[in-house]
Amino acid sequence: MTDSIGTRRRTQKEIYVLVHGAWHGAWCWRPVETLLQELGAQVFTPTLTGLGDRTHLLNEETGLSTHIADVKAAIESEDLHDVVLVGHSYAGMVVTGVAAQIPERIKRLVIVDGFLPEAGEVAINLLPERAASHYLESARKNFGLVIDPRPVANLGVTDQQIIDELTPRLTPQPAKTYMEPIKQGLEALPFPGEYLLCSGWSTPFSPFALRATAAGWKVTELNADHEILVTNAELLVRHLAIPDAATSAA
Repeated sequence: MTDSIGTRRRTQKEIYVLVHGAWHGAWCWRPVETLLQELGAQVFTPTLTGLGDRTHLLNEETGLSTHIADVKAAIESEDLHDVVLVGHSYAGMVVTGVAAQIPERIKRLVIVDGFLPEAGEVAINLLPERAASHYLESARKNFGLVIDPRPVANLGVTDQQIIDELTPRLTPQPAKTYMEPIKQGLEALPFPGEYLLCSGWSTPFSPFALRATAAGWKVTELNADHEILVTNAELLVRHLAIPDAATSAA
């Protein structure tokens, strides 16, 4: 039997850990989480320290290593194995670091339109120059503590209702997360991952898709904006749920 998104239900329960990007929280994964659960999957959506419902925990030491520790702890405390680890946008930094530390617990690593770093790289230096300048100016304005949310419309979202719904829920990003180098990156992974490039907007993450291809990863181009997890959850789930999904979206 197939469900409404055309994905065949599985007899073995999949385990997903979905990690949100900058300014977001676990809330942004709800459409994807619901669809995956309808397929019988077990889904975990940790909120990173200093963001979303954990914004009250923000301090000047909240950085990339904090977020890697958040996700690693979530996986280990739940004693999860054979995990499908998914990172969106900034969280590409996070899930790469997590997978490098506990590869024995990861079944699949998927980066959705996000960073794919190598050891020693810093997120702020991986951005296009204009975006990096904006982030640095925002951090300076906020005394080096946070980076203000980027307008959702700048991420390719055109539906005003979605813009109005998402904007109030965004919270400032801990600035250190974009300034702290990652200790272990792509070169430390003992297995290839999967990269989903959203090409329905300005595609600033294209260089990472090329990096993924060079590393032997499966790369799939999706006709969607950067906020695909909200604006086209069915398309995203179709590719998260089936490892051998078509290489292009219909």
